[in-house]
Amino acid sequence: MRAILYLSALAFLAVCATWAYRVTYSTREALSRVAELERDIALEHASLAALETEWAYLNRPERLRALVAQHIEALQLVPLTPDQFGTIAIVAYPPPPELPSDGDTLDAVTDSALEAPE
Repeated sequence: MRAILYLSALAFLAVCATWAYRVTYSTREALSRVAELERDIALEHASLAALETEWAYLNRPERLRALVAQHIEALQLVPLTPDQFGTIAIVAYPPPPELPSDGDTLDAVTDSALEAPE
């Protein structure tokens, strides 16, 4: 009886050791993957900062003014004036929804709202 108990304890110990070994190495692998991703993120942040700096450099007002002056005839650009802007009155808004009358039920109003326009 003791031999069976010792053998089962030894088998249990082997199973636990194998499980611990696998968990340890999968954890190490996950940690190395996290470190790699953090390095990639840092590189992308640095790249993004460089691109933002380049964008700010290319959008300098004096540079854009010089480009406009150089290509004014090809682009046919004109300065903005206040009369080039519209008013709210010229915007075509959809008509307001119909309000239910006293005889209509909420279901009828909902059904009519869900119907496809013809």
